[in-house]
Amino acid sequence: MEEKQKGLTLIFTGNGKGKTTAAIGLTVRAVGQGFSVKFLQFIKSKGRSYGEKISLEKLGVEMIQLGEGFTWTKTPEVHRNALESAWKVAKETVMSGKYDVVILDELNNALAIDSFPIDDVLPINEVKELIQTKPPHVHLVITGRNAKEEIKELADLVSVVDVEKHYYDEGIPAVKGIEF
Repeated sequence: MEEKQKGLTLIFTGNGKGKTTAAIGLTVRAVGQGFSVKFLQFIKSKGRSYGEKISLEKLGVEMIQLGEGFTWTKTPEVHRNALESAWKVAKETVMSGKYDVVILDELNNALAIDSFPIDDVLPINEVKELIQTKPPHVHLVITGRNAKEEIKELADLVSVVDVEKHYYDEGIPAVKGIEF
């Protein structure tokens, strides 16, 4: 049996479009190499249909929406409960060692919430500990805007997706097949 490589921690952050898309591309590549992948989304809710979920499930990748959507759509307590639950699922998934790649999509967004307290339900120290103590073969991918410096310092790769021009600025809303 082939010896497993050291698991890397990769961060996709920045204000541009493409962070989740990069993680999906990495997922497709990993599945093609026979890796087991689990994809967890911290902000997106189960209430919508996402093209990436449909596609990845066809490839045998479980993608779970653990959030409640945009933070302004529900009460802070609803979001706090979702984040607390999502964090438990994330820790269990990573530490199980069952997956070669675990994507924690939008975790950076969740850690950056400042409109209500989250550190008691999603403690940054626990995130740092997870990165440092994950099983050695697990590749961990964390996406989302506003990655915390202390998280970036622990990563093996930090890619910043910047925006130079965006059709949102022209009043074009989210496009099916492009954003969702």
